[in-house]
Amino acid sequence: MPHRGYGEIGVPAVRGMSAGTNSAENGWGELTIDRRGSRGPTHISRRDSMKLMGGAALAGLGLGVPGVARAGMRQAVVPYRLSHDDVAFLEDMQHAACLFFWEQADPVSGQVLDRAANKVSAGGIDKERRIASIAATGFGLSALCIADSRKYYPRKDILQRVQATLQFHLNRMPHQHGFLFHFNDVQTGEPFGFSEVSSIDTAIFLCGALTARAYFNDPDITDLATQLYERVDWPWMLNGGDTFSMGWRPASGFIRSRWNHYCELMMMYLLAIGSKTHSISPDCWDAFTRPPMIYDEYEYISGADPLFVHQYSHAWFDFAKKEDAYANYFENSVTATEAHKAFCIAQGRGYSDDYWGITASDWEHGYAAWGGPPVMGPVNGTVVPCAAAGSLPFLPQECVHVLRALKDKFGVDAWGRYGFCDAFHPELLWFDPDVLGIDLGIGLLMAENLRTGLLWKTFMQNPEAVTAMDLCGFVSTGNKE
Repeated sequence: MPHRGYGEIGVPAVRGMSAGTNSAENGWGELTIDRRGSRGPTHISRRDSMKLMGGAALAGLGLGVPGVARAGMRQAVVPYRLSHDDVAFLEDMQHAACLFFWEQADPVSGQVLDRAANKVSAGGIDKERRIASIAATGFGLSALCIADSRKYYPRKDILQRVQATLQFHLNRMPHQHGFLFHFNDVQTGEPFGFSEVSSIDTAIFLCGALTARAYFNDPDITDLATQLYERVDWPWMLNGGDTFSMGWRPASGFIRSRWNHYCELMMMYLLAIGSKTHSISPDCWDAFTRPPMIYDEYEYISGADPLFVHQYSHAWFDFAKKEDAYANYFENSVTATEAHKAFCIAQGRGYSDDYWGITASDWEHGYAAWGGPPVMGPVNGTVVPCAAAGSLPFLPQECVHVLRALKDKFGVDAWGRYGFCDAFHPELLWFDPDVLGIDLGIGLLMAENLRTGLLWKTFMQNPEAVTAMDLCGFVSTGNKE
């Protein structure tokens, strides 16, 4: 049966996806995606790193207006079907990522390590690490839904892990008005001194909790996830304004920087607007700016931010074939990915159809919020696999191609127990020894969305998500594209 914008076989109707395909994969069907158009790490948040490196580039980009974002709409349709080899590759990548979220989580707290070593032969949590990330844990809760769907682990063990995670975060994790600290001790839950109470990372955690609530339909999980969501005092984080503060620190109070231009923030505003207990006005949806970005032939909404900002909210909220007064955000992310690929190749430095993709990640000197367009950070020929993996539903052919090419050429060095290392630069003989939970997570979720639409279909069963999109003026584009 059709399900809120999904095709007859249960596959999301993404950009003209055919619902009548054969060659069933786990009962969902092999997908046909329509591609329109041409052509020793520091624990600092991505947003803080981006403020340091790219904030000045936002000046002069201006406000987005209805019509500006629509320049990315496309007419030509070129169908692409995942091959059996494509599916086999994605299965390997997803299985490896799920293994990370299973092994690198404390079984009592359920917290997921921010990062772990990748070149290991045996399982078990990385005992050299103590820093857990609530964002990684949010991805981890979603990963457990995928792992159950694909029968990677016994359901009773997965249910126990999900329940333990939600119970610990509800009853033992320090919080402020329901908002959680970004980085915490993986066993005790105590926040590290450098960590802020994070508005966006709390939102990522909640997306994972609500995915689990909808997927498992278990009374205990439903109750715990609902309590976690409904205790969040969203108006408090507005701090008297109409856009969210980026967080709060015990010693100094609210962080002055605000979530006030288009980026990964959509999930946070939608969760807040849809809240049944502490909602904010839908007018806040109009309060953040939507800067127009023009690169070569591509025009779309974007600040001077890494590519991940066009991916994160789309991991859970289904924006396909929907638009508000400003944009079709799914198509906007398609254009942003096309522009990013073109940008990479234009840099030289070894980038090509077989080697492209840069987003916030490790590099050989630490952590960088880098990428483009425009150029931000020390773009030097390093490739970051999650850049393409996180855009799999947007440009499936190009993203699957580059990921398979990277594994085929560099697999021995770039691939470990949990899949691709976070980043690598083969000409410098540098391959990151670590993987990052959030980077594995976005690739895992978007691969599943490409294959089956599981995260979209599941998350959008939460009535708060549907209500929020309705209140923000989203309407179906139907077949008018």
